[in-house]
Formats: sequence, C-alpha cells, structure tokens
Amino acid sequence: MRKVHPEFAYQSRELGGQIEGILGDPPNQKNYDLMVGALMSEYANGGGIEDVNMMSFALVDHISFSDSKGLLKEATEYEGGDPDKVFAMAACEGEAEAMYAAITENHPDLARQAIITAFLFKHPRLWDDDDVSLDQLAENDEGDDEHDDDMVSDDFAQMFDREGE
Repeated sequence: MRKVHPEFAYQSRELGGQIEGILGDPPNQKNYDLMVGALMSEYANGGGIEDVNMMSFALVDHISFSDSKGLLKEATEYEGGDPDKVFAMAACEGEAEAMYAAITENHPDLARQAIITAFLFKHPRLWDDDDVSLDQLAENDEGDDEHDDDMVSDDFAQMFDREGE
C-alpha cells in the first residue's frame, strides 16, 4: 500500500460520491450515460467545467492505465508534477480519444490531477488513505486532564455568581 496526497484521496472519495449521486437510487444508467456524454462532448470541444471531479467523471469509464506504479508515485504530489509523464501512463480510445486529447492540451495541470483521481478511484486497493476519522484522531488524545492546573478556581468563578450575593 502506498500513501497518496490527502487531496487526491479526497478527490477520489468525492468522485465516488458524485457517481453514486448521478446514478441515483435505484440506479438510472440512462441518466448517468447522458451526464457522461454531455461532459465528454464539452471537453472534446475544448470547453467544459474546469473542475478535477467533473473531468475525472468524464474520464473514469473510458480511461485505461499502463503504469500503475508510476501513477501511484505521481499521486504523492497534488500540485506540480509533470503532466506529460502522467499523460504517457494513460489513454482513452474510441469516442473518448478526442476528449482525452483536448483536455491534455487545453488543461494540462487539471488533466493530470483528473487522470490520477480516476486512477485512484478505479484502483482503491493499491493505495492507502490517512485515517482522519474521529476515532483515529482521538486514539492518542489524553483529554483535558493534563490542563487541570489551568482551570478556573472556585473563588474566581464565584466572583461572577450573582445568586451567592
């Protein structure tokens, strides 16, 4: 398991939520396909929403990856990185090929992030996310006991107690 940048982990989780939201309950594949088709068309024409999740959403069902280890290495750095290096590790075929070419040309940094996000979403067992749940954060927390000597004394608190007067 390899650690990835926390923003990539977040974007991957968001992509999953977005896909579930568009599919709906019960799943409506036609609605989902319409949404993906509209995004692909926008990006292929050089437009589209400049958003990592929207771009990943358009890519996720059509992208293939040739270098998992290389993409995991690139996933440790959210900003920066070499877009061309990432582009060489992924590809789209068929109707998605025009979209892939347009996003890599028009939005290289965003496309790099979207490709890595799609990769992480499709391969969740290859990477590890930092556990930031409340249980994990509280695991080594010793509470407020260590600050008892900083507590307000009863004498001080009673100065403001109007009932005691």
